[in-house]
Amino acid sequence: MGYPHKPHDREMPVLSKYFGDAGAISLDGWKQRGGYAALRKALGMAPTEITAIVKESGLRGRGGAGFPTGVKWSFMKLDDGKPHYLCCNADESEPGTFKDREIMRWTPHALIEGCAIGAYAIGAETCYVYIRGEFTEPIARMEAALREAYAAGILGPNAMGSGKTVNVYVHRGAGAYICGEETALMNSIEGRRGNPRIKPPFPAVAGVFGMPTTINNVETLAAVPHILNNGADWYRKIGRADNPKSTGTKLFSVCGNVQRPGNYEVPLGFPFKDFLYDLCGGPLPGRRFKAIIPGGISVPIQTVDEAEASFMDYEGFVEHGTMLGSGGVIVIDDHQNLVKQIARAARFFAHESCAQCTQCREGTGWTTRILERIVAGDGTSEDLDTLLEIADNMTGKTICVLSDSCAVPVVTGIGKFRGDFEALIKTKATVMVPAVV
Repeated sequence: MGYPHKPHDREMPVLSKYFGDAGAISLDGWKQRGGYAALRKALGMAPTEITAIVKESGLRGRGGAGFPTGVKWSFMKLDDGKPHYLCCNADESEPGTFKDREIMRWTPHALIEGCAIGAYAIGAETCYVYIRGEFTEPIARMEAALREAYAAGILGPNAMGSGKTVNVYVHRGAGAYICGEETALMNSIEGRRGNPRIKPPFPAVAGVFGMPTTINNVETLAAVPHILNNGADWYRKIGRADNPKSTGTKLFSVCGNVQRPGNYEVPLGFPFKDFLYDLCGGPLPGRRFKAIIPGGISVPIQTVDEAEASFMDYEGFVEHGTMLGSGGVIVIDDHQNLVKQIARAARFFAHESCAQCTQCREGTGWTTRILERIVAGDGTSEDLDTLLEIADNMTGKTICVLSDSCAVPVVTGIGKFRGDFEALIKTKATVMVPAVV
């Protein structure tokens, strides 16, 4: 049972240290590797102390939003007399992203430990791990690890003999991309259709079952035990010295036209050019990179020049026209039809729209039809203006950002690679009337 990616000497494996190590999957193996020491330590602390350490570490949400984790936890009022809930978002459905499933496959107890610490810190006795339905192996690994944790008394009404109640449950989704949106995820847990909710109220006020709730990504929660074990200062020192806003390591999933695809863990602020050419091996023989999407299909497309000038952190990517997002790096080379790839992305969003908002329901489908017509060679020059107009009407006008996500690759694609679109648009022949002699 091997793991296909051998860490490069410039990587910093923290969360991925035991990827490929079959011995780390079981409870005994995890304990031998220092597992659950952080949870034991946390259960002896006040919840506010844990939140303060996480806040000081600078840990930010690794699912895409990048919101400071400790600040999010501090929104939960510990003395409100209400049951609190923690939801772990393991519905990893963003195209190009496949890091969270590896955490669950190889180190399921790391996630359980992070969930238990997070739940205790926000005053919750229950955590739901919402896992994408297609992740059959990660689900099996997580459920087996949970059985071990309960049998050992690590979870339950007297977690690790502390007298504190901490329960963690797996909730299997049904394969809907929209359930990666936090309020749709909560609706799904409640047994309702996975449609996003209007905010406010925000989850910290009225979340699952109408009670205060915090939602964190798998990678975010898996980082928490390392922060408690090593300290906030240790975590803060990882990253660019000139950017204290982005701390720690980050997992990046790499796919597409590149020599060494896979998952890589690097300090935030790593030079993107070095990442693409040194760690990932550069383009395939005889080819050149054409476009790079660094954070999953819903973030703006970069040109090669923009990518090579970027640092791999929240601020570094924004500075060069895109976002860190989920860390799903999609590489497109000069042998590909870029417009076809954008049409494929639009078709995905059209299929996954929950159809609750008119702009999304109609806009994603309309966008897809126009793009596919252009790819087929039946487009017109007016189509590009129409696509931009539709995108404008889809952006910032819906309950969630799915319609925005569909608009982003279209707008950045036309803006940065307009020639690729124009090359596919047929030039309508002009009927010439012969001159009278």
